[in-house]
Formats: sequence, structure tokens, C-alpha cells
Amino acid sequence: MATRGCQVRLSGTELELLPERGLYWPRAGLLAVADLHWGKPESFQQHGIPLPTGVLEDDLKRLSQALHRTGARRLLLVGDLIHSRRGITPAVTQRIATWRAGHDAVEMVLVRGNHDRHLKLLPPEWRIDVQEEHTDEGPFRFAHHPEPATGRYLWAGHLHPVVRLPLGKDRVRLPCFHVGPEVGILPAFSAFTGGVNVTRRPGERIFAIADTAVVEV
Repeated sequence: MATRGCQVRLSGTELELLPERGLYWPRAGLLAVADLHWGKPESFQQHGIPLPTGVLEDDLKRLSQALHRTGARRLLLVGDLIHSRRGITPAVTQRIATWRAGHDAVEMVLVRGNHDRHLKLLPPEWRIDVQEEHTDEGPFRFAHHPEPATGRYLWAGHLHPVVRLPLGKDRVRLPCFHVGPEVGILPAFSAFTGGVNVTRRPGERIFAIADTAVVEV
């Protein structure tokens, strides 16, 4: 099935919301994603909690798909790249290094989130530059926490927004982009996260991710 993103225009700029759970800015060649939480299953496993394997593989595959499909030259990681220091095992470090080598031409930058504070330095073989608080690009500011920025539209993560939709007698919860007048919240990129239910208030838009498509609800 073909993937189908959703075009939006904010601050005079054309953007695409991707079903891979990322934001693509074509003019800047920039792909932005948030809340990857690398090493989360490994963190839980070290506390004796059995969790399914393959989460990292699935997320890396989807991230590669977004990079290839858009042709993005830059990847901006909007916080919580890792889950905890304990989860960045030698195996996780090596797997991500191998994945990084497959995207050698892509510049990658992390804007630290609260979970990223657990690891002072990222493994050098990942070749990811780090911004401590935020980064400004054109009319936008990218920061992990959704705190409005004077004079710029803010893109953030942290909240893992999901929307509840009726499906016959049942309801389904889908990850979503929560786009307000001053702040847009990216969905958690990792599929292995919880979520905060959001509802649309005046002036806001919600774009649900339904498998391979993004639809406004």
C-alpha cells in the first residue's frame, strides 16, 4: 500500500506530515522526529521485565524509509533519542552505528530531551551533533518541551499525543500530530511508547496516523 502524507502550511512554509511519524520540510531538506527512546526494551529487560525484541529494528527501518522517501539531507531528533543510559548496551550501540553508516550523507542533530540527560555523551560512532536546549530554523524553533517561543512557531515532542476515534462500537487510539496556533506536537516516533489523549480545541488541528496514511480528524 502506498504511503500518503498530509500537506500543511505554517508560518508561510509548506510542510509534510509523514505516516512514518515525522515532519518533513522540503525547502530545507529537513526531517524532524521526536521521542525515539532507543534502548527502552533493554532498560526494562535489565530490571527483569521481559519485553519483546525487535522494537529497535522496526523503528530504524521506518526511519530509513522516511529518509529515503523524502531524500532529506538533515535529520533533526527533537529530544528523548535514548530512554536511559542502561539501555544503551554494546549491542544497541553497534546496531545503531551500523544503521548510521548506511546514511553517511545525512547530517544528524539531537536537541536534548529529559531522557537524554542520562547520557552525557552519545557514542561517537553515531556521529550525531547535540544542541542542549533548542535549535532555530527559519520561522521555526525545535525543542523537546512544548513551551511557546516568541516570534517563532515551535515544534516539540515529549507528550506522545494520541487521538481516540470511534470505530463502530469500539474506539481506536492512534498516534497523531497535534497542531496549534503557536505550538505543534510531534507524535512519538517509537511504537513502544504510551500516549496522552488529545482533543481539538479552537484554532487547533489534529492529524491521525492510520497505518500508511495521515488524515485530519
